Amino acid sequence: MKFKKFFLMLLISLLIIPINVFAYSNKLILGGQNIGIEVKTKGILVIGLYEINDKLVAESSGIQPGDYIVKVNNNSINSISDFTDQINKDDDKTQIDIEYIRKSKSYQGSLDIINQNGEYKTGLYVKDTINGIGTLTFIDPNTKTFGALGHEIADKNTNEVLNVGDGSIYYSYITGISKSINGNPGEKQANYDTQKKYGIINENTTKGIFGNYISNINSDNLYEVAQTNEIQTGKASIFTVIDGENVESFEIEIEKINSKDNTKNIVFKITDERLLNLTGGIVQGMSGSPIVQNNKIIGAVTHVLVNDCTRGYGIFITNMLQEAEN
Repeated sequence: MKFKKFFLMLLISLLIIPINVFAYSNKLILGGQNIGIEVKTKGILVIGLYEINDKLVAESSGIQPGDYIVKVNNNSINSISDFTDQINKDDDKTQIDIEYIRKSKSYQGSLDIINQNGEYKTGLYVKDTINGIGTLTFIDPNTKTFGALGHEIADKNTNEVLNVGDGSIYYSYITGISKSINGNPGEKQANYDTQKKYGIINENTTKGIFGNYISNINSDNLYEVAQTNEIQTGKASIFTVIDGENVESFEIEIEKINSKDNTKNIVFKITDERLLNLTGGIVQGMSGSPIVQNNKIIGAVTHVLVNDCTRGYGIFITNMLQEAEN
């Protein structure tokens, strides 16, 4: 009888122990390839206001830079073309009703419009698409989920995380490098081909962009995923492209590990003399370059330290993978 009670208590204890189970694979296809990135916003993003006849006519609507206009006169809009179509729909109007989103909350307002020489003007600077380049970090060979950048895509005018409606990543190749100097990070110069789509973006978060990889994959280049307790200070490598489409490995030194932060988990220094000679250190476009230590993928490059471009931050690969599951 005592044995049965003990067995029952043990079984109950096993059932109530919380277990974190993640669906991502324990081996990933290593990235490092340069990618072109194109994302479209949910609604149209307001990036600024301008004066018409010495007046900020848009102020009375309550709209601000960083807001997303999603409806005009109760009609949904997804692009600047939709926006202008709604404005031009009827003649002799002086105002339109709008619905806009600010930090996930919906607001209503009325926007004055001015007819100047037969053209309606709103007093708003807007955009619906952002283009750029970055680096692919990984592809999960089982789910074909990809991760890239290691940080969010943000609008440079508002510094807000972009509210992505849809987007894609494309084949890209490096045409040149603008070298970094302390106080002024350089950048990769690249072209990309929209006829060669690699994947569809589903998420834009502070831990990277994620989505479905739709191109062919090569599962020969698999690296085991390192857990955070396996990552050490000392030698490691980053994989990135500095010329054409050739992914190369470059030596770094991991100086500090921070498990408490959500994104800035690894502090590292570029030690590879060839990379330093070619780029001056970390350059824009390296974001997402995978970091490997002891033949395991441990993270991705995310930021450069502006005052010392040989140093930067990286995010743990497990943080990216957990975000990709959400």
